Amino acid sequence: MQKFFASLFASLFTSLSTGLAISIAILFGSSGTALAQTPDRRLAQAQPQPPDASWPSRNIKLIVPFQPGSSSDAVGRVVGQKLGERLGQSIIIENRVGASGNLGTEGIARAEPDGYTIGLANTSTHAVAPSLSATLRYDPIKDFTMISMLGDSPFAIIVFPGMSAKSLKDLLATAREKPKTLNYASAGPASMSHLAGALLEKTANVELVHVPYRGTGQSIMDLISGRIEIVFATLPPSLQLIQEGKVRALAVTGARRNETMPDIPTVAEGGYPDFNATLWQAFVAPAGLPPAIAKRLTEATIASVKDETTRKLLVAQGVEPEPSTPEQLGKRIADDIEKWRIVIRGASIAMPKQ
Repeated sequence: MQKFFASLFASLFTSLSTGLAISIAILFGSSGTALAQTPDRRLAQAQPQPPDASWPSRNIKLIVPFQPGSSSDAVGRVVGQKLGERLGQSIIIENRVGASGNLGTEGIARAEPDGYTIGLANTSTHAVAPSLSATLRYDPIKDFTMISMLGDSPFAIIVFPGMSAKSLKDLLATAREKPKTLNYASAGPASMSHLAGALLEKTANVELVHVPYRGTGQSIMDLISGRIEIVFATLPPSLQLIQEGKVRALAVTGARRNETMPDIPTVAEGGYPDFNATLWQAFVAPAGLPPAIAKRLTEATIASVKDETTRKLLVAQGVEPEPSTPEQLGKRIADDIEKWRIVIRGASIAMPKQ
């Protein structure tokens, strides 16, 4: 009997030892180093995912620092609509108006960098404002994550049809013969149309008289009646007037001819190859945006601008679609800050009083 129990205990001990050895081998491997680490892996899988993994899970706010119906607002809505479709969430427009666009732009910079607030930036907010004000409450580069350029809006240089000038060359010749006698209208002091006129004066070495208006509507009416000679006008409202012969277009201020008026040459073609004065629009976000979200926003924005329906809508508004990388947008802003600072100081242009 004693032999029987001794044999039974020996068998049990051998089985237990073998099972334990197998378990240890599976867990640690033959070298004693953990291989599978199954409990740790399961724990890691159970941890909550980073916020950008599920982005976007709700609507995204697009701050437009200009009033509804403005050219910037229209561009933001056109691209925002397609962007929302691509991201699977609605883009909600918030027009935060004030201080020539600076109020809304500051709001973009101060927003939480979580991907649920983006903003529309343009030449005025990110290149002109920094050149006009030494006390701007945001840095146009450091306070933002660059997403993508949307497009460029050139101006048309249109004149009273009763003038003898049939080309930009003729107009500038008259300006040289009679300094400070030709008036040009803009949408207001320090507006992009004002700066386009100042850049033309500097580039062509002529002296014109600036007449600021509140917008372009009244200035075009005064141009038609002959009260003023020149207007730096946005393209959509001036196109039909040009076609009807009520005003005469001499040039566009962009780097290339515009699709809506391909017969009108650029200022560069008129003998000033470096001339380029446009109102560009772009999407930005607050600084500190997670790289994964920034990458998705850039890719979706570029695809939205390239979409054929979006492109046609932009072109109809006189906008030349021009998506870009974040790096290209950042360089454009830096270059334009320097460019417009020189023009603003040379022409003694001041920040308009609010």
